[in-house]
Amino acid sequence: MLDDTALPDLASRLAEIIATHRDREGPLLPILHAVQAEWGYVPRSAIPVIARALNLSRAEVHGVVSFYHDFRSEPAGRHIVRLCAAESCQAQGGAGAGRGGVGEAGDRHA
Repeated sequence: MLDDTALPDLASRLAEIIATHRDREGPLLPILHAVQAEWGYVPRSAIPVIARALNLSRAEVHGVVSFYHDFRSEPAGRHIVRLCAAESCQAQGGAGAGRGGVGEAGDRHA
């Protein structure tokens, strides 16, 4: 588990991001994208702050972060490899490419 409190200026920068997007229609996704652009992931400590600002529950914000695969709850590794898992990619042998790469990389994160 990460210690989000070590992030410099988390509270002040998060307040700026929320203020920039809060009056938009459907502000949650733009806020989450901006937060991730700022820190490389959505810090756990940002979730209750965002929820309070948008009058949402923490569960609703966490649900959006965990539902969309583009959002991270921890910093990404140095290299990120994304493989297509759609049926059309599998039909062209994409699943085999993924199995080979996982063994080489030594780590698998679904």
